[in-house]
Amino acid sequence: MTWDWQVFLNDDGSGRTYLQWMFDAWGWTVAVAACAWVVAMVTGAFVGTLRTLPDSPLLVRLGNIWVELFRNIPLLVQIFIWYFVVPKVFPAMQQMSGFVLVVLALGFFTSARIAEQVRAGVQSLPRGQRLAGMAMGFTTWQTYRYVILPMAFRIILPPLTSESMNLLKNSSVAFAVSISELTMFAMQAQEETSRGIEIYLAVTLLYALSAFAVNRAMALVEKKVRIPGQAVAAAPGGGH
Repeated sequence: MTWDWQVFLNDDGSGRTYLQWMFDAWGWTVAVAACAWVVAMVTGAFVGTLRTLPDSPLLVRLGNIWVELFRNIPLLVQIFIWYFVVPKVFPAMQQMSGFVLVVLALGFFTSARIAEQVRAGVQSLPRGQRLAGMAMGFTTWQTYRYVILPMAFRIILPPLTSESMNLLKNSSVAFAVSISELTMFAMQAQEETSRGIEIYLAVTLLYALSAFAVNRAMALVEKKVRIPGQAVAAAPGGGH
């Protein structure tokens, strides 16, 4: 077996090299993952908080429905639903690009898992934390904002790190709706060059580097927000 790394310097037929194409695809992978992460964090935190509200059984039930709906349908099926079905049901969404629809699908899918982690983190706190906030005159939402959620997020940072890395890897399914990310690049470049080993090794390295960067970034966040003298433990039932 011979290696031919020169393949990355060959023209792909559009005036760019395969190396340039690969880095363009890497940029799309990072963009999909980053945008979906924002959607997942905002939605997951909101839904997870709803599931822990005292004396609000309807909101808790709605939060549970959200989690079970998006957690129990395969991600690839959800992407196809968002791409082929939702624009038919809601014609206004036909103007949305495939990128936006994939971001929504991946973000909502991941939000269900983050919501479960937020719920576990909040419920792991002593009941006295909520009572202390109420005793200071905070409303329920103020108690969550200033007391409960800051502590809960410190607790769930380790499983949240793992979930962020999973989101990056799950972005590979975007190839199914023709988003030119790393997996699609690998499939097409391998077909055009017949150099599958070199192509897939390079793509694997980029995925590994990206996941490692996410891991280090989350570790830095964990270090910055850690309360001095207090260890940060994984939330019970954190989804892993």
